Amino acid sequence: MSETTTAPSNELHAPHSSWGRATIMGVVLSAVVCLVVLAFSWPTATLNPKDVPIAISGPSEALAPVEQAINEQADGMFELVEVTDREEAVQQIKTRQVYGAIILGQEPEVLTASAAGSATSAIMTQLHTQLQTMAQQQAAAAAQAAGATEVPEITVPLTDIVPLVDTDTRGVGLASAALPLVFGGMIGGIGIAFAVIGAWRRVVSLVVYAVVGGIAIAGIMQGWFGFIGGNFWANAGAFGLTLLAMGATIVGFAALFGRPGIAVGPVLFMLIGNPISGAQFPKEFLASPWGAIGQWLPPGAGNSLLRDTSYFPDANMAFPILVLTGWAALGLILIVIGHFRDQGRAPVDEIPASAATMTATA
Repeated sequence: MSETTTAPSNELHAPHSSWGRATIMGVVLSAVVCLVVLAFSWPTATLNPKDVPIAISGPSEALAPVEQAINEQADGMFELVEVTDREEAVQQIKTRQVYGAIILGQEPEVLTASAAGSATSAIMTQLHTQLQTMAQQQAAAAAQAAGATEVPEITVPLTDIVPLVDTDTRGVGLASAALPLVFGGMIGGIGIAFAVIGAWRRVVSLVVYAVVGGIAIAGIMQGWFGFIGGNFWANAGAFGLTLLAMGATIVGFAALFGRPGIAVGPVLFMLIGNPISGAQFPKEFLASPWGAIGQWLPPGAGNSLLRDTSYFPDANMAFPILVLTGWAALGLILIVIGHFRDQGRAPVDEIPASAATMTATA
């Protein structure tokens, strides 16, 4: 009668990690968490508006005291751009050259654009309050000098030149599109890099993903939720081009460096690009030069282009389009380079049987 021996239970499992490895992993992962927290919190913690462009128009005798007061109180926050009249100020707002305008003269007025962002809209509201106070003080001084017993009530209008859509009056919906757009570009790139084999098949898959995804996201954001306005197909193009820029870059680096190249997406687009994209705050609010750098990355360029297509069709969209196209082209070039580099590498199991036999008998 034979005896059956049972292996100890600890031999049925993989060996335990060392205590040192467990400790090191805990430290490393906590450092990664801190890095993520810093990446998303640092832009908000260091907000410092500088050189926010504001148009100003009016007679010279009225401009000087207002400009002096603003510069003294704002301490470099504003870059005052003198324009000839209200019409030119409106045009500069619609083309996103300035965030608002102060119109002086017999009928003072403050112009704003809530679609440009809640932060700049709040600043223009604050300027409106200050201008209202100054106008009332000047009226009181003039009445006193004339010996009048009553001071006329001065009302300075606050006009929204480019308002948000009625279904998103606070701009929350447009801002909320930033993070899903980054995730969308990353999901497409990572998914295609893993699931699709073959350089040209990956290119086709990327194009299909960008077109279908762009139309679908625009349908959700504009057609369903009503978070954005403007031309539907222009918005779909902005979404699609952003998806293509990020997805192609990830697939390109994966084709060139293998699976480690996929890490480009989370690091470059999520940790670096998204916090400085200007989706929540304009680039002038971010610490220099990060606000400008953010516009050269797909998240920043994509958000800027989407805001233009949604609310500012008169703005010059050449820069964000060129940035996104450049990243998409870079990704496609990397895919092609990876394809031709690997073309001559035939796996061992693909060597013809006859060749293998000849090698063995040689």
